[in-house]
Amino acid sequence: MEQPEKGKAGMLTEFLVEDHRRLDELLQAAVAHSGTIDDQAYTQFRAGLLRHIGMEEKILLPAAQRQRGGEPLPIAAKLRLDHGALASLLMPTPTTAILATIQDILVDHNVLEEGAGGLYEICDVLAGPEAEPILTSLRVAREVTVMPYNDSPAVINAVHRALERAGYHLRKQDS
Repeated sequence: MEQPEKGKAGMLTEFLVEDHRRLDELLQAAVAHSGTIDDQAYTQFRAGLLRHIGMEEKILLPAAQRQRGGEPLPIAAKLRLDHGALASLLMPTPTTAILATIQDILVDHNVLEEGAGGLYEICDVLAGPEAEPILTSLRVAREVTVMPYNDSPAVINAVHRALERAGYHLRKQDS
């Protein structure tokens, strides 16, 4: 498999890493004041993260699978578990524990995507001449409809199950 030039990220990597940076800034803004959550920043983060997950699940991972003759990337299963855990954490009303858990997951998850030999580098290499149309699809990906918060016991149980499947646990609430 052809490798990108040393120190030079491909166009898919650049686009997706920049989106990670934007999301990280929104999440940091949401938790900037100890003990309180900035609702405006969190609302933008929530919608942005759901869109980002959708871009990876609906565009990037399927494109990589097509390039591999229908064979999914070995890392895809772990990424999907993480995506499920992250999406579940966006369903209930945010708490400091939920935001801390999101941060914990993203620390590990972003390395799997951005790191050397990670998802984005692999996809840049696999895409080859198809990188431009894939990038166009990513850029025009629709915003996701964000549902109102749901704090029902069924949702909270689903959050715990999704976290457990992905190898995480909800952080304890700060006192």
